[in-house]
This record gives sequence, C-alpha cells and structure tokens, in this order.
Amino acid sequence: MRIAVGGIHTECSTYSPVLMSVEDFRVLRGEELLGDKYFSFLAADDVKHVPLLHARAVPGGPVSRPAYAESLKTALPIDGLYLAMHGAIKVDGMDDAEGDWISAARAVVGPDCPIAVSYDLHGNVSQRIVDQIDIFAAYRTAPHIDTRETMVRAWTMLVDALRTDTRPGVAWAPVPLLLPGERTSTEDEPARRLYGRLPDFDTRHGVLDANLMVGYVWADEPRATACAVVTGSDKEAALKAVEEIAASYWNDRENFRFGPVTGTLAAMLDFAEGATTKPIILADSGDNPTGGGVGDRADVMKALLARGWQDALIAGIADRPAVEACFAASEGATPALRIGGSLDPSSAAVEAAAKVVRLDDPGSLAERQAVVEVDGITVVLSARRRPYHNIEDFRRLGLDPKAVRLLVVKSGYLSPELAPIANPNLMALTNGVVNQDIEKLASERRQRPIFPFDRDFDFTPKARLSARWT
Repeated sequence: MRIAVGGIHTECSTYSPVLMSVEDFRVLRGEELLGDKYFSFLAADDVKHVPLLHARAVPGGPVSRPAYAESLKTALPIDGLYLAMHGAIKVDGMDDAEGDWISAARAVVGPDCPIAVSYDLHGNVSQRIVDQIDIFAAYRTAPHIDTRETMVRAWTMLVDALRTDTRPGVAWAPVPLLLPGERTSTEDEPARRLYGRLPDFDTRHGVLDANLMVGYVWADEPRATACAVVTGSDKEAALKAVEEIAASYWNDRENFRFGPVTGTLAAMLDFAEGATTKPIILADSGDNPTGGGVGDRADVMKALLARGWQDALIAGIADRPAVEACFAASEGATPALRIGGSLDPSSAAVEAAAKVVRLDDPGSLAERQAVVEVDGITVVLSARRRPYHNIEDFRRLGLDPKAVRLLVVKSGYLSPELAPIANPNLMALTNGVVNQDIEKLASERRQRPIFPFDRDFDFTPKARLSARWT
C-alpha cells in the first residue's frame, strides 16, 4: 500500500493586519517529513509512505496567496492520503481555504482513494471539507497535549480501512456557538466533562472516532462555528452520536468560564502587587501569537514601567528593528530603542534606553533574539513572531522563569510547561487582534444567529452526512 502524507497547519485571525507569507512557514518535505517527531509513528510492514509536504506556522494574520499551493500529482499512484491539518487558515481572498485545498487534493487522487485528516479542535469545519473526506479525528485536549495521538488515530483508521477494504464515513452537525479557547480549556469544566465523554462514544457499535470542535472565534467568516464530527462505519450510529455531542455542547453554552484568575490589565497588576508568592505568571491574552495575535504589543511593559515594577521578565515582544539595533550596539551597550509596534502600527510601543544583556544568534536573522533591561524590567525581543511557552525557550537565553517575581508571556491559557510553575496564574484581558472580549468583535461575515453574539434563539442539532457516505 502507498499512503501519501502531507498537510498545512496554522490559524489566522481575520482581524490581524499582518499577512503571513511563505517565510513564516516551517516546511517539511521528503525524508525530513517522515523523520519529524510528530510523524515518526508512520511505520507499518505493508505500507510505503510517500511524503508530500507539511507546512506549519505560528498562527497569525491571513495567508497571502503566493504562500498557498502544492500538487499531489508526482506522488501518484497512491492507495490513501493522510493530511495533518489545523483547520483555521484564512487565505487572502478565500473563504474556505482548507475546503479548497482538500477539494483540490480529492480532484487529483480521484474518488476511490480514501482521505483521512487530523484537525486541531480550534479548527473550522465546512460541508465542503466533510464532502471530500472519509476519516476525521481532532485533538481532545486544550492545551494540546494529544497532537501526535490524534494523528495516530486518523492514520490508524486509514490503514485499517485499506487493509480491510472497507470505507468509513463522516457525519457532522454544526453548532451555532463560538467561544475562545481560553473559555473552553479541557482542564476546566464543563469542557473537561464534555471531552472526557468522547472516548465512550468511540466504543459504540458503528462509531470509530467522536469529536467536538470548538472552532476559531477570531475568524469572521461564514464557516466559523463549533460542531460535532464523527467517523463511523454505520450511518445511523454516527448520526445519532453527532447529534448527542452537538446537543451536549449547546446545552452547556452558558457555563463556560475562564480558568485562571482573569480581569483587566490594571486589575491583574493590582492582584500581582499584593501577592507574596512567585513566580506570578501573567498571560497577555490579547496579543497571543499562538492564537493568531501579532505579538508586538508593549502594553504590559508600559504599564509595569508606570508602576515602577521591579523583578519582572517579559517574554517576549516581536520587534525585528529593535533586535537589529541591539546587535548593532553589542552586549553591554545602552541603545535608545522603540520597543513594540513594529508590525501593527496600532500596537502600543515604549521608547526607552535599554541595556543589552544578552544576544542570541542561531545563524538566521529571523531567529535572532535579544534580552534587554529597562528600569528593572527584563524584556526578551525576538526578530520574528513567536511564543515563549517552553522552559527551554528561557534556558537558551540564560533566564530562569522560576526565579522572577513576575513573568509575562503572550498567551491565553498557559502551556503545559509553564502552568505547573505559576504561583499564581493570572490572565489579563489585554488589547490585540485576539482580544478575549469576543462579543464586541466586528461580525460582518459570520452566519447569524450565533451564540454569544446572539442569545435569543432556539437550536436543535441536525446531523449531516458526507456526500461520499450518502
């Protein structure tokens, strides 16, 4: 058997003015793809895997059209196709990028080749996508700690289908409900309970894989919605499971809350000033690059300086001009910097003399980082948009996130490595293109009604089948 493997993985805030380009993606091809840690499970005695490409980027603004194209033709003939996706890409000028991309793949491989996809639970699904696929599996955790496990679920169903010469199908039910990931973390109720039930559906006769999609709220486009999706071997069983999952999510819609202590930036800094423990970790949620934020805002830095705060570490602010100025000045120098607002002109910035504490040059201008100090506050500057969610991100720069009184990261819910050390964990409802005050987001293209933008309407889930399963 020959199974082609590829995919494209990012999410795009339609509120961001910063278009993503080819250079923003880490692209794996050939043996590099097969050897990647996420794809290392691709091994079976009777399967030859044909690597296409997998493109992954830190979430951001819409993808410019030149970054969007690839062909399957050189891989033919194949018996199956596995695509590792995210589900919330916005290609400039296109409403349903994944639908277009997967439809193009279907046109190449033909009607007889089964297609399996794995998705982020924050992806958006459409009927166009469902009509092209035979197998669907999505993450069941947020923060995402089951990425590889989900990929294995999708791939295993595909291999089993090929070995047994059977064809599963996909059923789904849209739910007119859009909430941010920070209100639907699977570490908090009611999401913990709802996602905890999904494996029980998998044990039902005729159900192979049950999924609940939160969707991506910062995409103002028609397909943005929550939904339930089931891969099954029996149509009636799949339809019934889909409607149960969709109804359970809808019925809990009023119960979703932020997990950590949450409030305005001023309120969270007041809270931090009164705390006697450390490290206090403050999430700058409105500028979170892993949610599609620009990552260049200096609002928190400005507020800390105004308060005369000492012993704070801000990681990080994307500002390539400031990084280049630090490298031109060298370590120990105190150049005058404008920090922030380098990508989005509306982003807050700070002008100050900053002591260059450390320079990190991995060999690429885009990967350079600088650690600076301004009036007792340490700030990590990065040449590209990126998160600082892993302990190694700090260790590489000679920093210890556990040692500071206040650590500020551009995040929503904290990553699995930072959450255990937070003492306490605070989330500031800050400004940015992934602002958590979603009810005030412009909604010019969303399908209406949809909760919580609209509240006075009734909804009963109605399951739909893939066109390939009717």
